[in-house]
Amino acid sequence: MDQSFLLMLSNLLHLHNYLDPTTSPLLSSTTLSSSAADATSTSAAPLLFFTLASVLSYLASHPPTKKPRKPSSPSPSSAAAKPPSEFSVAAFRALSTEHIWAMEAPLRDAQWRSLYGLSYPVFTTVVEKLKPYITQSQLSLPSDYAVAMVLSRLAHGLTLKTLASRYALEPYLISKITNMVTRLLATKLYPEFIKIPVSRRRLVETTQGFQELTSLPNMCGAIDTTPVKLHKISPDTINGSMYTCKYGFPSVLLQVVADHKKIFWDVCVKAPGGYDDATHFRDSLLYNRLISGDIIWDKAVSVRGQHVRPYIVGDWCFPLLSFLLTPFSYNRTGSPPQNAFDEALMKGRKAVEEAIGLLKGRWKILQDLNVGLNHAPQTIVACCVLHNLCQIAREPEPELWKEPEENGQPPRVLENEKSCYYYGESLRQVLADDLYQRLSSR
Repeated sequence: MDQSFLLMLSNLLHLHNYLDPTTSPLLSSTTLSSSAADATSTSAAPLLFFTLASVLSYLASHPPTKKPRKPSSPSPSSAAAKPPSEFSVAAFRALSTEHIWAMEAPLRDAQWRSLYGLSYPVFTTVVEKLKPYITQSQLSLPSDYAVAMVLSRLAHGLTLKTLASRYALEPYLISKITNMVTRLLATKLYPEFIKIPVSRRRLVETTQGFQELTSLPNMCGAIDTTPVKLHKISPDTINGSMYTCKYGFPSVLLQVVADHKKIFWDVCVKAPGGYDDATHFRDSLLYNRLISGDIIWDKAVSVRGQHVRPYIVGDWCFPLLSFLLTPFSYNRTGSPPQNAFDEALMKGRKAVEEAIGLLKGRWKILQDLNVGLNHAPQTIVACCVLHNLCQIAREPEPELWKEPEENGQPPRVLENEKSCYYYGESLRQVLADDLYQRLSSR
């Protein structure tokens, strides 16, 4: 019972005893006269009325308080309907349009890289180029928010479940947005940012860059492959065993050609991880264009009377051709000129090895690709486009992803390649002799 109510009753009894002392408990009932008893009964009625009126007045002025209801725990659906503030559209909008410009540029870009894998200016470039296509799709989310969501997945390798929880969206919608953005990167932005160096200016810049690295003239690219690990592969995939690469995990094979700045100028994802490098190369569009003479590099130099056109270099797992030079041996067991050439060639190949290391270091989804097999190629190519954007913008280079050591035997020469093979063999020896003479005369 309320303590104030008890106090009020106590005061009323005290008042009653003060007004009618005959009712005091200190007096014996046997000492009461009949007249006193009559007086008591007469004075009790007004007091009773007074007491009841006071009680009713108190109750009217102090309505009973309702016991607060214990808040019910929200249902999973209602909880999911409210996005976490840190990753909500409103929070993203506040960060990207207001707070971001109040920060110092290095701090701003470092924060953006930690979230989305690239600096804020590069991010806005991607958004501006993709926005017209995303707008046409009538997506219910803002274009920059959708791009940020996909970049966070590519940069950190987040799963659909993790992203769905973080952004309070259904997994199927996350998958839809990822497929749309990676497809746009792989198709709409690919021609702009991944180009074969056929223009005179770019060709001269590339060959001069490689010559500074290797001392070999007219090198215009370095080729290599890397298996991109698949998170899982469906048991009913046709020829599923072909996806198991030489390192023992399911994968698809990525082939890239990079320049001296570690920028890709050709990307091909066309084969399961179980294919060898030579087979994958021969199935590529680049090989068909080179062997047919479709690609014409209008820059040639003369070395010891030999007409040397631009060429690319690869390891011993690729075929030796007029436009693709490989080492004489994999363990430096050739002559001094041949060993000098092999050492120089491997310096050129280091550019593509580091480019692949940067690619997988920046876009960690490529370390364990958690997308469907049908969407794997476009996701890989999208990451290659983003890699080039970062290299062109001179973004800080992350820690390199370390590739396993590669071993293999030189591939056999195909019948249609024999003329290219013999020319490549002659060209390689001429370059080796010339390089060794120049090194010896220093």
